[in-house]
Amino acid sequence: MPLNPAVFDRHPQAAPVHHGVSMVEVPGAWRRHAFEALQALPQAVGRDRNPQAVLASVFSDDCQWHLCHPFNLMRGNDEARQRLWAPLLAAFPDLERRTDIFMAGHWDGHIDGGQGWWTSCTGHYLGTMRGRWLGLKARGEPVRIRFGEFHRWQHGQVVEARMIWDLVDVARQCGVDCLPQPTGWETWVPGPKTHDGLMLQPSALDLTRRSYDQVLAMLGGLRRFDQDDLASMGMEAFWHPQMMWYGPAGIGTSRGLDGFERHHQAPFLKAFPDRKGGHHRARIADGPYVCSTGWPSVQATHLAPYLGTPATGKAVSMRVMDWWLCAADSLTENWVFIDLPHLFLQMGVEFDALACD
Repeated sequence: MPLNPAVFDRHPQAAPVHHGVSMVEVPGAWRRHAFEALQALPQAVGRDRNPQAVLASVFSDDCQWHLCHPFNLMRGNDEARQRLWAPLLAAFPDLERRTDIFMAGHWDGHIDGGQGWWTSCTGHYLGTMRGRWLGLKARGEPVRIRFGEFHRWQHGQVVEARMIWDLVDVARQCGVDCLPQPTGWETWVPGPKTHDGLMLQPSALDLTRRSYDQVLAMLGGLRRFDQDDLASMGMEAFWHPQMMWYGPAGIGTSRGLDGFERHHQAPFLKAFPDRKGGHHRARIADGPYVCSTGWPSVQATHLAPYLGTPATGKAVSMRVMDWWLCAADSLTENWVFIDLPHLFLQMGVEFDALACD
């Protein structure tokens, strides 16, 4: 069934805008259309004799595909089919998509453009690796590809895609270590503990606003870092004592604020003490969920060793995606993607195992 373009053809002018997010309900029928189209995409592209037509049914012909390194920018569906989907589906002929969080909203684009209706989703692709992909040898066994994706829609089609896949994790499953063993826990990253991440019905706007305010307050705390003491950010005021932080492979998963600080925040801020974040291309809220992405989201200087790479003194930028789950008075879970191959390329380290065909 084709997507109903009506929702994209109206601007939520009458809806109040709260720090860039329009407090407007996204219709459930359209949410389900968008979710089902994206969910079916891998198998539909792989099965159909005309994969270009399948892509064109969801993505505009001139869609701008902004992907993680080594894919990077692809202009239009033909390039995306040739460089992304065809090699991927040749290596994983039974690929399926398992989505843990799906949400929708309207962003005003006041930071870095991107005004419009967005969906965002995170989860895993899963398939049996029957052929080589990105220079990695076929395993003949199931492999997961953890994904984070944002899609901007106009007239019933995606006109802009932002996608970070955890390729360091894929390489590690194939026996190739791009980075040292992390101190955090490396595991299959789960979905929300509340099992309610597929937001296929309109959310209560008061809950959406409350969740968004919680995340904005926490981001404000991050900006108070004095480049010396982690306590200067006051993070304990924002996070649940048993919060879960799900980072990319190379960093890993941690539990509780202490674990988050030990496994990620302390080594990260030691390496990049002058980091400035929040340069968001998209940021939306939907019920208890909030998400953002920036391309780049963070600018910093590499001033101390990080994940095995000595300080370079170079200015770097980071492509980042976040999803947060909010409870009544605290943030309980955070799913995080950092395009580490792109970051390390700027630090003079190229992951030879991850070479785009």
